[in-house]
Amino acid sequence: MTSDIYLETERLLLRAWRDDDLDPFAALCADPEVMRYFPDVMSRERSELLISKCRDKQETDGFCMAPIEVKATGEFLGFVGLNRPTYAAPLPFEPCVEIGWRLKQSSWGYGYASEAAREWLRFGFETIGLDEIVAFTIPDNKPSQKVMERIGMSRDVDGDFLHPNLPEDHPVALHVLYRLNKAVWAKQVQ
Repeated sequence: MTSDIYLETERLLLRAWRDDDLDPFAALCADPEVMRYFPDVMSRERSELLISKCRDKQETDGFCMAPIEVKATGEFLGFVGLNRPTYAAPLPFEPCVEIGWRLKQSSWGYGYASEAAREWLRFGFETIGLDEIVAFTIPDNKPSQKVMERIGMSRDVDGDFLHPNLPEDHPVALHVLYRLNKAVWAKQVQ
């Protein structure tokens, strides 16, 4: 593996951000269908800022929301990774590490998010020794909730919360929480 590849799966490379990722990432973040469960689409400038924040988190935390690409073709699909949230106000369950993903439409339905997320879970539990990894989204985002369930996470029915970066009455302020702890992970991978 080269130094810019963090992890790999059977079909995917989970790698460092490169300058040439900006165009496909900005297109992904400007797609209204991809961003339908977020407050809004993102401008090119906001996408560039997000990449910069991911790069900074890789330096400080040793992980980030990282690009994934198809091994066979080099096609950029989006990102999957781990993140220590840093919002204006803390989440009710902080400190925590979350797992998340955002993939372009043409890659949906092939199991890429689950495949990459499982490898990031392995890294989180087995390599850096996390005790728990969380995921969250809005209640209407059933596709992401299905991925969370496929990778072994369970809904914390008492964990619903209002996102600290949004007004309480915002249409996507309410979030559902999923959790996976190290002991459960270990049983799943036996």
